Amino acid sequence: MTGPFLTIQTMKICYLDAFSGISGDMTVGALLDAGADFEGLNAALTSLGTGATFRVEKTKRQGISASKFHVEGGETKSHRHLTHILKMIDGAPLTVPVKQMSTAVFQKLGEAEAKVHAMPIEKVHFHEVGAVDSICDIVGACYCFDALGVDSIWSGPLNLGSGTVNTDHGVLPVPAPATAELVFGKPVYSRGPQMELTTPTGAALVSTLAERFDVMPAMAITASGYGAGTRDFPGQANVLRALIGDLQHTPESTTVSVIETNIDDANPQILGYTLERLLENGALDVTLTPIFMKKNRPGTMLTVIAAPGDQEALAQLILSETSTLGLRIYSAQRRVLAREITEIETQHGKVRIKHTATGAFTPEYDDCRRIARETGLPLKEVIAAANLAYQKTNR
Repeated sequence: MTGPFLTIQTMKICYLDAFSGISGDMTVGALLDAGADFEGLNAALTSLGTGATFRVEKTKRQGISASKFHVEGGETKSHRHLTHILKMIDGAPLTVPVKQMSTAVFQKLGEAEAKVHAMPIEKVHFHEVGAVDSICDIVGACYCFDALGVDSIWSGPLNLGSGTVNTDHGVLPVPAPATAELVFGKPVYSRGPQMELTTPTGAALVSTLAERFDVMPAMAITASGYGAGTRDFPGQANVLRALIGDLQHTPESTTVSVIETNIDDANPQILGYTLERLLENGALDVTLTPIFMKKNRPGTMLTVIAAPGDQEALAQLILSETSTLGLRIYSAQRRVLAREITEIETQHGKVRIKHTATGAFTPEYDDCRRIARETGLPLKEVIAAANLAYQKTNR
């Protein structure tokens, strides 16, 4: 629907589906496979002055056609400081967005390495990540995102892999320390072969550039690409999928998780406390609905609306705080009108008003409640005064 009540916006997004993990070369390969220009990429990476050459190879992983990006030759220097890498990027004739994205990725990577090794970021030596291929992978991925005109990058949960990985610090469990630091707070899991599937380079790219970690949104797909990993292992295609498309949405159109459970043996005080805890821990909304359950027992249905990234934490909170033994979880689409907040002066004090382009408005409850408590006035009078003041200022 278009018109004065609903504004349709179009955004070009890239959705990264890391079901077999993510690395730098897989990211570049997927974006080239989705239509990024190799000649432009080659020129951009050559301008870094590493002496490396680049090629893209069409291959297959478990029967899936994919592009494998190769960085060959170049400098043999394997240890670099962050300042050196940032100077390389700044001195190259790259676009401003490519420089900004590449710098942000290396800055985040440097911060992760500094924390892992308990040293100032200025003293961090980049080992594997400081090698020519990793530098070119990161800058190359940023170039491709920019060349494809991507407005926003989204990602699904990251498959980290399992087992161990060989590093300059010896054999370490997967995920490697820097990778674990980079994906902190992001949705991750482990499935498939016992090997490293998400590398520090891949983790740095997605954790820095992805604006959201969520299920794939409703979108009109215009291109897709598969970036091949180095190995082809059985039972699972070792590829990263990139889906490019137009996301048409109203402001704040999102996918949410709905968590529900029916409870017939809980103390009402427990349910009230659980509601408060859920809201404090990021739930978008919580409701308690009286219901009748089997054998005509009165009960309560607890319903929680949550961002997908908060789903598991809130589910665990419900299981720990209540007597329920199971939950229903499903995805739903949420539509919320874009709204602005304007502070107005009333006869009792300042009140924030939430209002939309449709003309709907409502005073901020917390402001009205505070004024009612401070003045001793009935809350309904404070709300009425706020409504009247807003209407007068917007005639």
